[in-house]
Amino acid sequence: MTATALIDATAAGALPLRNEPVQARSTARLAALLDAAAAVVAEIGYERLTTAMVAERAGASIGTVYRYFPDRIAVLQALGARNLERALTRVNDVIADEKHTNWAEALGAAYGSLVELFHSEPGFRSLRSGDVIDLHPASNDRTYNSILAEAMYNGLVARFDIVDSPEARFAFETSLEISDALAARAFARNPEGDESFMVVGRDVTFSMLAPFFGNPE
Repeated sequence: MTATALIDATAAGALPLRNEPVQARSTARLAALLDAAAAVVAEIGYERLTTAMVAERAGASIGTVYRYFPDRIAVLQALGARNLERALTRVNDVIADEKHTNWAEALGAAYGSLVELFHSEPGFRSLRSGDVIDLHPASNDRTYNSILAEAMYNGLVARFDIVDSPEARFAFETSLEISDALAARAFARNPEGDESFMVVGRDVTFSMLAPFFGNPE
């Protein structure tokens, strides 16, 4: 999936690009700008990022940045959208893996893959799914975390014949918000992640979902 297609798919047009890349070279240039933005965010946080920093880190002119992004917020939103796409790819692959024989195993592995992004994906600790800079949400007002929760929930329901219901969906999305907040806290002061916060996040999640999903066999 190209960066432009990702932005269109996840933000429903809420992240305007000045020019959409139509050639491989342009797509690579856009990816390089997002890589540069991620590196800057990883070092100093998203609050201080500027378009000039992105240009300097990417070895590009400021005009190149503005060719694709109208302002720094659009850069951050695009980076958040890319983070979401990478998170979705990971959790979908994990949940579909047949080696996980029940929902708890699959969900635990999916959360583990998200935690790994905190370690391996520059800027993910600050932006994760992009909600913190979601200043102009799409018309359906869905956050990136809600998109991630829906994908994970649908995958689990389909694989393990879980009874779908609005109450179960709400419990799942709420549990994801809690575990995400605890994961952020785990990495806030410890680059390796404080395992105690992540354990609590998993325990809370499983206790919230067991009434709807059943006890794993």
